[in-house]
Amino acid sequence: MNITCAGRTDVGVIRSGNEDNYLMVPDRGIFIVADGMGGHAAGEVASEMAVKFIARELGSLKGLGDEQVAERMRQAIRAANAAIFQRTLTEHDKRGMGTTTTALGLYDARFLIGQVGDSRAYLLRDGKLSQVTKDHSYVQEQVDAGYLTPDQARAHPYSNVITRCVGANSDVLPDVYVGTVKPKDLFLLASDGLTGMLEDQQLFEILRQGGEPQQHVDALIAEANRLGGLDNITAIIVRIDSVEAPEAETTTQAMRGVGR
Repeated sequence: MNITCAGRTDVGVIRSGNEDNYLMVPDRGIFIVADGMGGHAAGEVASEMAVKFIARELGSLKGLGDEQVAERMRQAIRAANAAIFQRTLTEHDKRGMGTTTTALGLYDARFLIGQVGDSRAYLLRDGKLSQVTKDHSYVQEQVDAGYLTPDQARAHPYSNVITRCVGANSDVLPDVYVGTVKPKDLFLLASDGLTGMLEDQQLFEILRQGGEPQQHVDALIAEANRLGGLDNITAIIVRIDSVEAPEAETTTQAMRGVGR
């Protein structure tokens, strides 16, 4: 598998500090976004710990099957959770810190995503942008229960309240999504500083344009800042340039999409 990737984090317009972190390890096919919380620099500590721990614990994914990669992803996120939680117990100024995480692993002709919180992963394929992950948030639970529409959820005063994060408790249960990659696939990993400012259709309009991943990352962040930049903004884009193994169309989770 040959890829081209780019990533960037931006403080945004309103915040004075940046609690987001991201990490890319292209030679191992590992890409991680984390959005910290906790204030007084604690959120930045949590998100930095998360991306480093997860990347280290994932190791090399080459030659592993889906179940092996899924289990390694779960254990990597749980290891990060344990380390962050332990630090909240031993350092008074770190109490209450935690982080979201969305981690993408590419191996053979497959992808696997581990997720906790409301950072997201999207896939642009064949002219359609699909949200692969589902937010662990109060408003998403209300949407799932039929109490809110997706449009109402976006404008809800509790839209930023998450129901699951890395580091808040002694253990955490990540969601895992797995599927097959195709040439020209474009993955977007993003903190809610991006997805809270841009609708999916706006993301699609930027990503569908020609250019390199770095141009797309810069355009997404610039647009989020133009629209107010209310939070830290982080985006990673991974383009699949070629795949050696046979292709397939299926993934294990249904995906909601916009596009042509």
